Amino acid sequence: MGENQITGSLPEGIGNLVNLNDINMGNLFLTGNIPVSMGKLQNLEGLSLPSNHLSGKIPSSVGNLSRLSKLDLSNNNFEGRILQSLANCDRMEQLDLSQNKLNGSIPNQLFGAFKSLFYLNLSHNSFTGLLPLDLGNLKNLVQLFLDNNKFFGEIPSNLGQSSGLRILYMQGNSFQVSIPTSFGSLRSLEILDFSSNNLSGNIPLELETLRFLVSLNLSFNQLEGEVPKQGVFKNVSGFSFMGNKKLCGGILQLELPKCFDKEPKKRANVLSTKVITMIILSVLIASFLAVFLVNLCWKRRSRMELNPVALLGDGYLRVSYKELLQATGSFASSNLIGGGAFGSVYKGVLHQQEKPVAVKVLNLQNHRVAQSFMAECKVLRKVRHRNIVKVITSCSSIDYRGNDFKALVFEFMPNGSLESWLHEHSESKYLNFVQRLEIAIDVANAIDYLHHDCETMIVHRDLKSTNVLLDDEMVAHVSDFGLSRLVSSHSRNMGMGDTNSSLIKGTIGYVAPEYGMGGVASPEGDIYSYGILLLEMITGRRPTDGMFHNCLSLHSFCKMALPEQFKEIIDFRLLEQMGEDMERISRQQEAKILECLVSFTKIGVACSAEVPAERMRIKDAITGLEATKARLIHRTGHM
Repeated sequence: MGENQITGSLPEGIGNLVNLNDINMGNLFLTGNIPVSMGKLQNLEGLSLPSNHLSGKIPSSVGNLSRLSKLDLSNNNFEGRILQSLANCDRMEQLDLSQNKLNGSIPNQLFGAFKSLFYLNLSHNSFTGLLPLDLGNLKNLVQLFLDNNKFFGEIPSNLGQSSGLRILYMQGNSFQVSIPTSFGSLRSLEILDFSSNNLSGNIPLELETLRFLVSLNLSFNQLEGEVPKQGVFKNVSGFSFMGNKKLCGGILQLELPKCFDKEPKKRANVLSTKVITMIILSVLIASFLAVFLVNLCWKRRSRMELNPVALLGDGYLRVSYKELLQATGSFASSNLIGGGAFGSVYKGVLHQQEKPVAVKVLNLQNHRVAQSFMAECKVLRKVRHRNIVKVITSCSSIDYRGNDFKALVFEFMPNGSLESWLHEHSESKYLNFVQRLEIAIDVANAIDYLHHDCETMIVHRDLKSTNVLLDDEMVAHVSDFGLSRLVSSHSRNMGMGDTNSSLIKGTIGYVAPEYGMGGVASPEGDIYSYGILLLEMITGRRPTDGMFHNCLSLHSFCKMALPEQFKEIIDFRLLEQMGEDMERISRQQEAKILECLVSFTKIGVACSAEVPAERMRIKDAITGLEATKARLIHRTGHM
């Protein structure tokens, strides 16, 4: 009933609707209190009443809803405390009480009951007191918002045990003491905001190791000492430190004062050291310059190797053709890990890198590949996300025969492509349902980042299972941005999302129907491809399978089977796994697993709708998949 013009209050008689399992009445004009009778709805799994004008206290009877997995009361006028009775809702996955007038401290042992909680939002209230220690027991937590309250004291160090945490907002409180070093264990963290608190001490060096952290705000605290220089601290736009007057050091772009030793030194010694240093540096620079000029002239005459062009910007490693030749064993066939019309991909080891790399060498005989290379460079220098393959550098040079040479160097993905795991039927390559869910969530997060969190929207245009790569921990990374387009808000509004409509905008089977009719590049096109990818993951069938012809497609094949004939379309290996598990799980648990499989498939069908406007939004797909994963693990223990 959400998003309508409904006014008035919730009737007490709503408690008679005992078979309801979901109530969604957000964005209305409701007033008054939540009826106490709401606690009679024992089958209720979702209660969403956001963005209304409801007031009063949250009734303790809500704690009777033992099946509740989602409670959203955000953006209302509720007051009073959070009740301990909510701990009875031990299936809770999403809890949003933000933007109300709630106050008091958080009851101890409340969060410890929510083993499956992955989303918690208490922001913009008047909560006070210490954060309870059991907050660190939320192992499945992905997003945590505690900002703009009146919390004080220390930040619980055991919060660093929530290894899946990606977003953490704690700004606008009165937290004191120091930032826990245990936060260096939050390896999935992408956004961290501690601004406008009373934190003191040094910035932990451990934060340098968070390789997915792209936004860190420590402004307006009492921090002091040296600012680290690695990780997020290298990104001027991603790190904010205003209002901390005792910080020093860091990278030059921060323009902070240098960190001096506390012991005073004699000025004469300092000046003497500076003079000597200047003389030595001048001699060294002159020597190096002379050697460099001679070497440069020799290289130009011989035309054997040019200095690589910095196509990705100055912040990236520079490598030459010679270095890539050595790294790949002269592009040996034994190091070949992939190829196609674009060129070949080799595994290699650069002496500047500890881990192996993947070298994508372009086939420049195909005139469209050079254009694709420039497009990929243009996009890759703008992106940084845990679920997008990390580009290390590029190389535009000349080989030993005098021919043009272009290559991109990426982080090596030891587990290869998702396509190989779905279609190479071997005992060593099998993905259970939880793994498929996690991969689907990873890819969705990458799409969400490209569409909504980049300075300029990026449309990938070629999402498919071969372009989803898996690292050593089976985390998915979207790759191959050769067909991608940067789409400004102006060009999108004017219908100019593609500057070259003659190019193919994707791969047959995954490409959106509107692209075949001259449609411009759009985020809806990516969502269609993503939906097809989900259906490929659940059925184990490629969208180009021989059975799909005439009016039958992978989308219609799955849509027609839901829900009664679902078992007939599911990947046989998932069915075999369920058969093996039958001895250790109950029929009720089996039904729950099937329910989760159906939910996954419905999201794939909704994303791949033929009409762009009817496709599911990517943020809704993420929410649905996260909820499905939490239900699967908590209710069945199925891994």
